[in-house]
Amino acid sequence: MDAHEGMAVGTRAWVEQRVGAGGRVEGVERLRGGWTSEMRRLRVSGPGAPRWLVLRSFVKPFFARHAKGLLTREADILRLLAETDVPVAVFKGVDATAACCDHPSLLMSLLPGSVRLDQEEAGPRAELLARQLLAIHRVRVPAGSRPRVYEAWTTPELVRRPESTRRPEVWERAVDIIRRDPPDYRPCFLHRDFHPGNVLFTGRGPGLEISGVVDWVETSWGPADLDVAHCSTAHALLYGAGEGMRFADRYLASGGTLSEDPAAHLYWRVLDALGFAPDAEKVAGPWRELGRDDLTPGLITSRLEDYLHELLCRFDR
Repeated sequence: MDAHEGMAVGTRAWVEQRVGAGGRVEGVERLRGGWTSEMRRLRVSGPGAPRWLVLRSFVKPFFARHAKGLLTREADILRLLAETDVPVAVFKGVDATAACCDHPSLLMSLLPGSVRLDQEEAGPRAELLARQLLAIHRVRVPAGSRPRVYEAWTTPELVRRPESTRRPEVWERAVDIIRRDPPDYRPCFLHRDFHPGNVLFTGRGPGLEISGVVDWVETSWGPADLDVAHCSTAHALLYGAGEGMRFADRYLASGGTLSEDPAAHLYWRVLDALGFAPDAEKVAGPWRELGRDDLTPGLITSRLEDYLHELLCRFDR
């Protein structure tokens, strides 16, 4: 761990001011697997044993421009969830406009565990993910503290089908589905970017458990179907269309409630899946950094198409 890697003087001073009690940043290590932001693990010395923190910074120009809203929202959500059973990092400070840091940044505690995307125990992890997502949806939020209403991440005009597709009719039917007005829904608290890459695990076998849920910048107010749809798409890309189809069933078996209207449920599932069109490379890259070298562009694209096909066969009748 390099004490000076990627840490500007102003950023270091801000972190140490937020830590207080004479704390000093003695080590900095970049964490892998992020797409929207740069994540750094910090070792902080001071009274007692060393402490470990995480600094999240928006470096890419697009996200830096929107950092004030994104990081302020995450800071608010971390404080809100500190009073719940949802395992989240402890909020330490935010510099959403880069007034002190080299980039807009949020400081928080380091959670135990690691992201696990391998095939081993993928099924048991999915069961735990479904239960955890239900717990998130059941968080009670006072009306004045509710996050923003969800935003769709694509439109019919933005969708591009893969050039290599052998089933153009699948994409045409899918796009037609999201041309409709959004269905009515019962709103709840959403993570909005809940998937295996944003959840930490510890243990194996009977001791397997979720130790943390991260990345709360997109937290929203909207339909549970949309959160379930996003995690379902991720499972389809990681493990195949079958696992993508099974995640919603796991959520229901855990006690969750989704739309009883197949057309409405299909709308949310397709809306999320088309947000990854045509190739889902924005998530596949970080997943490959975490060891999933098998997730080639061709495999990811075919899995997305297979998943859309399965959704249409099951719900579009």
